[in-house]
Amino acid sequence: MGGTDVTDGWDWRQPGGTPAPAGPPAGAPPLGPPAAPHGAPGGATSPWWSDALADPWRDPYAPAAVVIPTAPAPGTAPEPVSDPDAPGRPTLRQLLLVPLIIALLAGTLGGALGYAFAVRGGAGAGVALGARPEAPALAQRRPESLAGVAEKVLPSVVTVRVASLGGTSEGSGFIVSADGHVITNDHVVAGGIGKASVVFNDGSIAPATVVGQDPESDIAVIKVKRSGLRPVEFGDSDALAVGDPVLAIGSPLSLANTVTAGIVSALDRTMQAGEPGGPVRYYAAIQTDAAVNHGNSGGPLVDSAGRVIGVNSTIKSLVAEGHEAGNIGLAFAIPINQAKRVTQDIIGTGKARRTVIGAQVGGTGSATAAGSGVRLAAVEPSGPAAGAGLRAGDVILKLNGRPMTEPADLIALVRKFAPGSVVTVEYRRGANRQNASVTLAADAK
Repeated sequence: MGGTDVTDGWDWRQPGGTPAPAGPPAGAPPLGPPAAPHGAPGGATSPWWSDALADPWRDPYAPAAVVIPTAPAPGTAPEPVSDPDAPGRPTLRQLLLVPLIIALLAGTLGGALGYAFAVRGGAGAGVALGARPEAPALAQRRPESLAGVAEKVLPSVVTVRVASLGGTSEGSGFIVSADGHVITNDHVVAGGIGKASVVFNDGSIAPATVVGQDPESDIAVIKVKRSGLRPVEFGDSDALAVGDPVLAIGSPLSLANTVTAGIVSALDRTMQAGEPGGPVRYYAAIQTDAAVNHGNSGGPLVDSAGRVIGVNSTIKSLVAEGHEAGNIGLAFAIPINQAKRVTQDIIGTGKARRTVIGAQVGGTGSATAAGSGVRLAAVEPSGPAAGAGLRAGDVILKLNGRPMTEPADLIALVRKFAPGSVVTVEYRRGANRQNASVTLAADAK
């Protein structure tokens, strides 16, 4: 081939640089088949490429190529060998790619959850406002709390509406018997034509009739036809002390189910009230600073246990006569012991008994020095005062320890007690002070 020998890529020369002969030496035995690879059958050595035997250009008489690895020179480090199956060091690209994928997955999951919460709870539903409560809120307030007292009494308080020739008057009342008796003020039903209605705490309305009324004590009783009523619990107005907490409940200014709080400001506050041309009302009232306005009349004044201790009746105001009055922290209630007694008389007999002492005050000769007592103008011969030895001209200084300063004090305080009650009277006759026990009686009317 152009004077050039073509071999399998390995130029074999004899030592000394003499080229190998082109053919086998004379007399040499013919060459056998090539040696098989190491470990192959026959123990032959494999050519350096797999299809060497099929190479048409191969010299069949060329010896097999055997490559013997040479040992490294002394002092030379061996060439490092790497395992292709061993894990390699992560590249910078891999280090950046992994957190990027994690961030994308987290963002996708967070967005999906945020969208779900926003759709379910509305925009802003995922924002937590305020501190986490330490304990779950109670469904009901404690009975001794103001809210617990209001919850107890409100179902028994009603709004009273009475039709009259001039329109409809409105006040408050409270249920005192399971069969429908309701206490209210006489001035709430006064002037009515016998038609009344009651609005309950839940807003339902029922017709009512007037059972009876007592103008002088300002107590009236009506009855409503309704089953399942809850009457109030009565307290003891004689056991009150100044400073005791109270609640006033009613419909001031047509605002039903209104509750206001205060304290007992004074006891046995003499009240003399009444419309011009009408009866004069006397009672020794419970004074309170709980807010009371028009429409509260007839509603209950209750103590800290939810027991009724008074009937809200009158307020004091600074406005001129004939103008609408408002609360200034001076309200007055009829003691429940007196109101309860009058109510029982009205239900039992249709009218109330009036307690008297059997003497007259006021008129000529009744004037005394300011704060020095009330002078008796006349004494009925067979009345309670005469039976205790009192005479006309005697000056009543105290009744059961309560100082007398004006005639209305004696009338109001006497009517606070029930007929048959025994009271202690301190009086002055001339320069002498004396005491007497008087058994009060009912008016003959």
